[in-house]
Amino acid sequence: MMTVQELATAVQYKLPIIVIVIDNGMYGTIRMHQEMNFPGRPYGVDLQNPDFALMAKSFGCSAFSVDRTEDFAPALTQALQSKVPSLLHVKIDPESITPAKSLSTIRADAQRG
Repeated sequence: MMTVQELATAVQYKLPIIVIVIDNGMYGTIRMHQEMNFPGRPYGVDLQNPDFALMAKSFGCSAFSVDRTEDFAPALTQALQSKVPSLLHVKIDPESITPAKSLSTIRADAQRG
């Protein structure tokens, strides 16, 4: 999602779409490359994100905050059943940068050279 106007359009035309926002609080790909090339020296990658669920509700969407893995399936089920535009704000640990590696692992590999 590049802007939030898509939510207004979805509500206006009653489109039962589901938007899933994966939020690790940073520009993850840039941070990963910084750790690979300049370990331990991230710069300009932290984000102060809004409460995306609250923002979606302000547009008239159903919206859910997901803080734990076990909360995802129930939130998705509710979104599917809502028949209105929905948003799931999934907050993830920034350390889990890829399915295979953590930021700490990437940093340690880079420091070993």
